[in-house]
Amino acid sequence: MIVEHLSLADFRNYAAVDLALRAGPNVFVGKNGQGKTNLVEAIAFFATLGSHRVSSDAPMVRDGAEYAIVRARLAHGERRVQLEAQVNRQGSNKARVNGAPVRTAELPRYAQVVLFAPEDLQIVRGDPSARRRFADQLLVQRAPRMAGVLADYDRVLKQRTALLKSARARGLKGEALSTLDVWDDKLVALGTEIIRARIALAADLAPPVAAAYRAIAGEDHRPELEWALSFSRDADTDADDADAAVPKESRTDAAPAAVPPAPEVIAQFRAALAARRSAELDRGITLVGPHRDDLVLRVRGLPVKGYASHGESWSVALSLRLASAELLRADSQLGDPIVILDDVFAELDSGRRGRLAELTSGFEQVIVTAAVGADVPGALRAHTLRVEAGAIIEPEGAEHG
Repeated sequence: MIVEHLSLADFRNYAAVDLALRAGPNVFVGKNGQGKTNLVEAIAFFATLGSHRVSSDAPMVRDGAEYAIVRARLAHGERRVQLEAQVNRQGSNKARVNGAPVRTAELPRYAQVVLFAPEDLQIVRGDPSARRRFADQLLVQRAPRMAGVLADYDRVLKQRTALLKSARARGLKGEALSTLDVWDDKLVALGTEIIRARIALAADLAPPVAAAYRAIAGEDHRPELEWALSFSRDADTDADDADAAVPKESRTDAAPAAVPPAPEVIAQFRAALAARRSAELDRGITLVGPHRDDLVLRVRGLPVKGYASHGESWSVALSLRLASAELLRADSQLGDPIVILDDVFAELDSGRRGRLAELTSGFEQVIVTAAVGADVPGALRAHTLRVEAGAIIEPEGAEHG
């Protein structure tokens, strides 16, 4: 799969732009703040339905406009598909495929993108929310129907939490809240599907993560992935914090956990909700569910967060993205995912730069952004464009690798 053409209107700093891209490597070079990342952010939106830089859509809309339009023509062999997204400053976004209106959640069925960025270090070093977001975006790309499940869970969670806050304000106790049982049923049904899908994803990621880590780091530090479920923690542990999710003992094997049967997850989920009901009413928040789970990452048997070096942390982050690309490549009927390397090479030492370039250069299309062209290994400099204040220029002396 490749992006043949990208068109933007009122997106970030672009009033209007039309851009042709090629198969193989494409490099955008320019100083910071010129709009390089805005281009790849627009491409990735079709796959993830969001931005890798901000949590809301409003910042993607150009100042003074109410909405932005992003259009892309994607190609796989002889097949072509035209995607369009209207990103609204307020309210729901809109989408079209080949000119026909569709639900926005349908877009990831047609576009698969893996984006590497400096922000990826937060996946391994940041809060659990960054790891949940990484996993859920990959889930949606592999199974687009999960976008609806995740959205439904989020709505139920908000409604249930609003009920808890209202009960706390009115001094109500659990027995006076029969409606809470209804929301519990919905939370458990949707949450169980998310939990099982995430555990299965971690198992699928484990082998390619290990292979990618060896290739990037040049060493085998036994990277591991394991979901720490909120309903499996001690009753007095409810902080949404990576340290709280790490088991006290270090694991010595890298075997991924088997996906538990749905009835088992449902039973544990319900028991945890019952056990935490008093605490939830006291605090006015939902303390149990996939919104409080964490993907624990380890190297050498120790949690990456708090124990891994800077280089090891980068190797894990890159390995997660490379493994994602390999999974999508294996799953897809549309060819390779589009691989985007957004200002990544400046963050890496020369050894990792070269190994990353070697590992990604075989994909059908690789899109690179860099402030300094020399930071990009020669193998990826086949088609270089310069970005200056929202204008895209092909230099006369474009670099060819």
